[in-house]
Amino acid sequence: MHYRVFFYFGASGAQFSSAKAVEMSLDDISEKLLERLVANGDYLGLIDDQDQVLQIAREAGDRFWVELPVDAAYASYGCYLDLAGLKELLDTLPKRFERSAFPDLQYRPW
Repeated sequence: MHYRVFFYFGASGAQFSSAKAVEMSLDDISEKLLERLVANGDYLGLIDDQDQVLQIAREAGDRFWVELPVDAAYASYGCYLDLAGLKELLDTLPKRFERSAFPDLQYRPW
């Protein structure tokens, strides 16, 4: 499965904006980008073929905030995961990022 990706990795300064997202396979995302989420503030975004976004941000400690943004509502549906949970999520990622595919995500206004 392929997605378009955007990211920011502070340690290396590597970044791609969502406007210039690049296509990558899920295997490459898991193997090459996930390990680069090392510092608080690093993030990775995946865009499906319907332009829906799944964002992953590194938080302090060993946790990640995973969310489906709802820009019009200035909110998102999200949850915290550890690295094992994040890898499990990526292993079962649906082709499309529909809210119903992520039942554990909770609503959070910005």
